[in-house]
Amino acid sequence: MRLDEKAIARGCGAELRTAEQLCMAQLDRFMAALDTGRPLTVACTAQAPLFAQEAEQAGAPTPTFVNLREQAGWAAEGRAAGAKMAALLAAAAEPMPATPLVTLESRGVALLLGRDALALEAATRLQDQLDLTVLLTGAEDVTPAAAAPFPVMKGRARAATGWLGAFEVTVDGAALPRPSSRARYDWGPGKDRATSRADILLDLTGNPPLFPAHEVRQGYLRADPGDAAAVERAIAAAAELVGTFDKPRFIAFDGALCAHARNKRHGCTRCIDLCPTGAITSGSGTLKDQVVISAEICAGCGACAAVCPTGAATYTLPPPAAVARRLRRLLLAYREAGGEAPVVLFHDGAQGEPLLDALARHGDGLPARVLPIAVNEPTALDLSLIAGAFAWGASAVRVLLPGRRGHGAEGLMRNLDHANAALDGMGLGHATPRAAAIETDDPFSLGEALAALPRAAFGFAPATHQAIGTPREMALQAFRSLRSAAAAPVETVAMPALAPFGLARVDAAGCTLCLACTSVCPTSAFSANPEMPQLRFLEDACVQCGLCAATCPEKVITLEPRLNFSEAAAMPQVVKQEEPAACPRCGKLFGTKASIARVKAKLAVHWMFTDPARMAILDLCEDCRVAEATSGRIDPYAGPARPATKTTEDYLREAERAKQKEP
Repeated sequence: MRLDEKAIARGCGAELRTAEQLCMAQLDRFMAALDTGRPLTVACTAQAPLFAQEAEQAGAPTPTFVNLREQAGWAAEGRAAGAKMAALLAAAAEPMPATPLVTLESRGVALLLGRDALALEAATRLQDQLDLTVLLTGAEDVTPAAAAPFPVMKGRARAATGWLGAFEVTVDGAALPRPSSRARYDWGPGKDRATSRADILLDLTGNPPLFPAHEVRQGYLRADPGDAAAVERAIAAAAELVGTFDKPRFIAFDGALCAHARNKRHGCTRCIDLCPTGAITSGSGTLKDQVVISAEICAGCGACAAVCPTGAATYTLPPPAAVARRLRRLLLAYREAGGEAPVVLFHDGAQGEPLLDALARHGDGLPARVLPIAVNEPTALDLSLIAGAFAWGASAVRVLLPGRRGHGAEGLMRNLDHANAALDGMGLGHATPRAAAIETDDPFSLGEALAALPRAAFGFAPATHQAIGTPREMALQAFRSLRSAAAAPVETVAMPALAPFGLARVDAAGCTLCLACTSVCPTSAFSANPEMPQLRFLEDACVQCGLCAATCPEKVITLEPRLNFSEAAAMPQVVKQEEPAACPRCGKLFGTKASIARVKAKLAVHWMFTDPARMAILDLCEDCRVAEATSGRIDPYAGPARPATKTTEDYLREAERAKQKEP
C-alpha cells in the first residue's frame, strides 16, 4: 500500500505522521503521538484493540480508527487513492454523539408454543433456566411426561403484542389436561380469549409468525420444528434471555412536529405505512394528534425517519445532522486533496464491511474515487443526506443493500427517486441515475457496478454550506445550492408523490375563508391575517401532509409536490381575501360581506326571517345583534302563531252547525 503523503496532508488538514510497522517495531511512534494530548486518528483497524489498550493504560482518550487499507490502499487503483485517504481521515475526525438507550428486563418467564413432543423436549432442556409454560396446539397426540415440572396446556395463540419482558398472547381454546390423561393428553373444556403474559416467546409450532418482521422482534424466537439446527439455535438463544438488556433508542420523536392528525382528521401516515414491525401506531387521548413509536419494538430500520416530512422522527444512530457533517468533510477534503468526480457509497457494518474487505483482499478493491461512508442502517438515509452529498460535490450516490432486500427499504428507494427527480428537473441528471441502490451480496458484483459508473462530474465547484437544521431544511438548502450553480437555473421542479415539498393549491372561487386549514396546518404554511379576511400560504413551509385537504369543508385544496426556488416561495402569498363587513351600528369589522350575503340568501326562505327587521339583525356584529334583539323586543325563540286548541266537543259542534245549514 502506497501513501501519497502530500495529498493526504493537503486534504485532511492535520499533522501527518507515518510508519511502516506502527503496531510492532514502531509502536513508540504511536505513544509519542498519544503524548501530545491532541485528538489522534490511527489509519489502521487491524490492531485497534492494541492501540486502545495502550491508550487506556496511558490514561489517554481512545483514538479514532480508519480503515485505509481495505477501503483505499488495497486496490487496483491504490496508487491514485491519496485524495480518498485524505477524505477518509478528515471524515473520521468528525465526532459522533452518544446513542440513547432503552432498557428491557426479562425475569425468564417463558411461553413455549408447540405442536408435538418436540415442545416438551425443548421445555425439559430449558426448565432449569426459565419459568416455563408449554402451550400445545392439540393438533397431534402427545404422550404426557411422567412428572410435571412445568404446566402444559392446549390452545391456539390467536394474537400477540409486546416485546422482550412484556409479551401478551391471546389464546383461544385454552384448556388444561385432565389428570386421567394416559397414553395421550386428554383436554378439559376450552376457553376463548384467554390471556397469557410472558417475558419470552419460543414458537415451535411451525405456524405463521405472530408478529410482522418477526426476525427482529426481540424476545420472540421462532423455528421450524422440522429444522433441527434452527430449533437448537432457538433453544440456546432462549436460555440467554434472562436479565437486563440495553438496546438503542433508534428514533428520537417530537410529537409537537408530527403532522399525523388534527381534529379527528388524518394527514401524514408515511411512517405508519412503512414501519415493518408495527412499532408505530396512531396516538390516542392526549396524543391523538400524533403517532406513537414504541422504542421497545422498534428494530432500527429507520424507514420512518427517512420519510418523515417535518423532522418529528429522526434517527439517532447517529442523527442525520452528524452524518451530514461527516459527509461534508469527506467530500470537501477529497476535493481539497485534488480528487475529482467522487462517488459516495453508503453501507452498513454487518453486510457492507465484509463485502469491502473481501473485494480488497480477493478482487480489485474499491475504485479510487469511491468514498465509502458507514451508517448503521442504509434504510434510514433521508433526503437531506442524499441531496447534501450532491451539493458538496458527489457526482453519484450509491447505497449498498443486501441482495435480498430487507425490511424498511421502500422509504430509501423513495428518497433516491426524489433526488433523481430534483436533479433531472434542474438539468443535472445523467443517463445513468446519479442516485441508486446496489443490491448484492457478492463483492465482485459490487466492484463491477462501481467500476462501471461514468465519470459524470458537475461542471461547477461544490457548495460549502454547513449541515444545520432539520433534515427537510438541510435538503432544501442542498437543492438550492445545486440549482444556483446549474447552467440554466429553473424556477420550479415537479416532484413525485409524497415528496416533502410542494404547493397546496386552493380553488379561490370555492373558498369561503372559513380558515379551517389554518387551524390544522402543523407548519403554519396556511395562515390568516388578523387585520382582514385573508388566507395566506407559505410554500417553503408546506410538507404535503394533506391535513388541509382532509379538513377543508368545501374540498377546494389539492396538493402539488414540487420544488419552488422562486423568492415568492419564501414569503407568504395571499390565496384569497374579501372585503370585510362593517357593523352598521358600531362600525366594527367582522366576517366578510360575501359570507353574510350567502347566509342571508340561505335564510331568506326560513319563516324566522320573513320579517325584514329580523333579517337586518344579520348585518350586525355579535355584540350589536344581542343589543338589538333585547331593545327591539325580538324574541329569538318566538315562532308563528300556534293554532287554537280544539277538543272533540268543538269538532262535534262544528259538524252540527254545518248540518243545520244544509238545505
